Amino acid sequence: MTTATRRTMGGADAMWLHADRPNHLMVIDGIMWTTQPLDWDRMRETVQERLVDRYPVFRQRPVEATRPWDLPAWEDDPDFDLSRHLHHARLRRPGGERQLRAFLEKRVSLPFDRNRPLWEAWVIDGYGEGSVLFSRLHHAMADGMALAQVMLSLTDPAPETPDPRPSPATRPENRGLVTTATGLLRSSLSLTTAIPVTAFKSLAVTRKLLLDVLPATLLSHEPGVDKLLTWSRPQPLADVKAIGRATGTTVNDVLIAALSGALARYLDTFDESVDHLTTMVPVNVRRPGEPLPRHLGNKFALVMLHLPTAPMSVRQRLDEVHARMEHIKNSPEVFITSAVAEGIGHLHAIDKPLVDFFAGKAIGVTTNVAGPPEPRYLAGVEVAGILGWVPGSGGQTLGVCILSYANTVRIGFKVDAAAVPSPEQLVSFFEAELDALREAAAVD
Repeated sequence: MTTATRRTMGGADAMWLHADRPNHLMVIDGIMWTTQPLDWDRMRETVQERLVDRYPVFRQRPVEATRPWDLPAWEDDPDFDLSRHLHHARLRRPGGERQLRAFLEKRVSLPFDRNRPLWEAWVIDGYGEGSVLFSRLHHAMADGMALAQVMLSLTDPAPETPDPRPSPATRPENRGLVTTATGLLRSSLSLTTAIPVTAFKSLAVTRKLLLDVLPATLLSHEPGVDKLLTWSRPQPLADVKAIGRATGTTVNDVLIAALSGALARYLDTFDESVDHLTTMVPVNVRRPGEPLPRHLGNKFALVMLHLPTAPMSVRQRLDEVHARMEHIKNSPEVFITSAVAEGIGHLHAIDKPLVDFFAGKAIGVTTNVAGPPEPRYLAGVEVAGILGWVPGSGGQTLGVCILSYANTVRIGFKVDAAAVPSPEQLVSFFEAELDALREAAAVD
């Protein structure tokens, strides 16, 4: 159903809307920071023009369906006010990483008002000599890869040169009775027959999705409300590429191998060791180069990746990651999980247990976002760095976002405060693993 002010969500969007828990908000967090102060009035104008005016979901609120076979909808907030969503603040002195981390951690566990659009942003002054743009965007609006593009659309290639990005794609919305029936059929197929049919082609994928059990470690812990955030220093992307060339692997393989080694080291400090830890990896299913639609939405799949954490050399770990990633690329797992996510959203009565069932097979989500290789400018000021943090669901305790920007790469961890009380150790171990990979690959 679509009217002038209301449009029905997709199944995957509905799944993420209903996946919210007090201890796991389906919110994607991110920051961009500058070395010079941002102009507040110019930022308000930029957000209004490039987010609110360009993408309707930034001025729409969720509305639950009145009939059990219908999906939730987005409708215009009749009392929309940008001031409710875009805020201005100043860090406590001395305005360093410690003060910024405290500011962010205080807010990442606060739920949105469901009577308003599901997002907020803060322009935070006093971070060194510059400012920070902190954004919180609900997963029901779009997947993380799309939302990263949306936030980067606030930036330009030069201080006074607007980015010639294409306008969002427009396409007719047709979610009437036929579409609803199609969605219900898809849900039944995806959850009752798609997996068995695919089992005929690939029993290994089916077994992993249905029968895998997450190894018990200190990370398999019922999460609480409080979350901790941390991030690494910038690492030269050229070094990561050189490791990949020298070993016949990819940039993603190198970074995931370093993450796997970091997790193995972290467990070892608590006298724990397991052969693998499972993480969920988002895969974009949009066509390459396809403009984002005005209504955004979730168009991605989550695949299960076994991170090799058994004792082994860094080169062996890298080779194992490469082999596992190649196996996933050549399997039907992306198709299956995309169909399952869309189907779950149509099954209101059991969507939460289903989300918990699949989420319980992983410690969290790990995403790798390729940002622009050249510096960008936000409201006329150069962006010094970009970071993101991914939400978890069910019993997940550790989210990882690897993000490259301006020929550097950083890793950000969002962890359950009780399960991982010292996430800075993970950062140190990740950087140590990258150094070990450089040495093993003889990269200067």
